[in-house]
Amino acid sequence: MFAAGCFWGIEETFRKLDGVKETAVGFAGGNIGNPSYETVSTGSTGHAETVRIKYDPDEISYKDLLDVFWNSHDPTELNRQGWDIGTQYRSVIFYSSPEQEKLAKESKSELEKSGKYKKPIVTEIAPAAEFHAAEEYHQKYLFKRGGSVC
Repeated sequence: MFAAGCFWGIEETFRKLDGVKETAVGFAGGNIGNPSYETVSTGSTGHAETVRIKYDPDEISYKDLLDVFWNSHDPTELNRQGWDIGTQYRSVIFYSSPEQEKLAKESKSELEKSGKYKKPIVTEIAPAAEFHAAEEYHQKYLFKRGGSVC
């Protein structure tokens, strides 16, 4: 699971990749059960707008997914992406195995050492939290409307 600002755009980015079998947008990392878009939008639930990805590792690697994640948003922006401001828009990698944790931390370290960014990378790397799917009208939002970015 990845959080990188508005979940509509990051979902569309991942949805188009060969090897990605399913995407869903929702909320993870918060402190209440069954959050709605409206409650998460207040910034008081602790959730991040998140995309859950199911993929075929024979077609696309987790490392490739990490590369797409890093290149699809600004990981130096704390609690915001573009016009979207608040903790719900923070940058997070939610890993679901020790191998994913290792790869996520290595990729973050490599990016930090690369000099690509002048500011520190603030992306969190955290154990997979409970995922709460967003309301149906948010699923594949940009695809349904012919858009490609938030």
